[in-house]
Amino acid sequence: MAKFSIANYFKESYDEWMQKVSWPTWSELQNSAIVVSVASLIIAFVVFMMDNSFQFVLEKFYEMF
Repeated sequence: MAKFSIANYFKESYDEWMQKVSWPTWSELQNSAIVVSVASLIIAFVVFMMDNSFQFVLEKFYEMF
């Protein structure tokens, strides 16, 4: 069993970050940000429409009583 060493842990962590992690390019990052922003706006609009629909239906329901 390997002996645990804080220094070895940090060295291996650094090596993994620098050699095994694939970092996105600036343009990939911008494209991803745009996709997330558009998806968030679409989801917000859908939730807004659902909320207004339920409000309308419940108001009509409560007017009956």
